[in-house]
Amino acid sequence: MFNDIGPLELVTLIVLAVLVFGPDKLPKFIQDVTRTLRKIREFSDNAKNDIRSELGPEFKDFEFEDLNPKAFLRKQLDNDELGLKDIRSTFDLKREMAELTDSVNGHDTASALPAPTSSSPASAASGGRVDMTKKPEAPKDDRPPFDADAT
Repeated sequence: MFNDIGPLELVTLIVLAVLVFGPDKLPKFIQDVTRTLRKIREFSDNAKNDIRSELGPEFKDFEFEDLNPKAFLRKQLDNDELGLKDIRSTFDLKREMAELTDSVNGHDTASALPAPTSSSPASAASGGRVDMTKKPEAPKDDRPPFDADAT
């Protein structure tokens, strides 16, 4: 819970607590806080035990930490009943995305391009790639007819 508090911050909090509560009331305040935390923890444990007993024996291995989506997924991926580790090991998202961007941008990569199958000079010159660059359109001279009487 307090893993990111450094020593200087801890000393600052202690000095601030002594200034706010005073040295004579600080021990009583600390006792009250720890007593409250114990009661909250006890209430939480009792609630968990009540829920487990109400769910029945088929949920004996139920953990409340599994309700966190990240923990649930991590547990299911470690279980590997569906063979997900094999799928994850064969699928390289970075490589797939690099091949896709290279093919869209027109870069030549040996793994992304299939061998040319056509013997036409255009496909041989481009290495079997499809030119996806946008070419500027020729200016059209298709103006609407000018009607002097209409204006």
